[in-house]
Amino acid sequence: MANTASARKAARKIARRTEINKARRSRVRGAVRKVEEAIAAGDRNKALEAMTEAEPQLMRAARRGQVHHNTASRKVSRLTKQIAKLAT
Repeated sequence: MANTASARKAARKIARRTEINKARRSRVRGAVRKVEEAIAAGDRNKALEAMTEAEPQLMRAARRGQVHHNTASRKVSRLTKQIAKLAT
């Protein structure tokens, strides 16, 4: 348990930030899942539509430190590649 006033304040701040981070992380996961489900269903238009939602979410998460920048770029790249395969 926090002993000093500053430690108690830090604990409160951490609790607030944790809630925000959880919400952001789950938003990103949901957006990526929608793309993956559309790809699995073979629906290119739905996948493209979901990707326009997922890419900004991923890059925003990278900018804010939820995900490493390279991880976000890799996910975007791999999803885009899979969507491109649906066209053929």
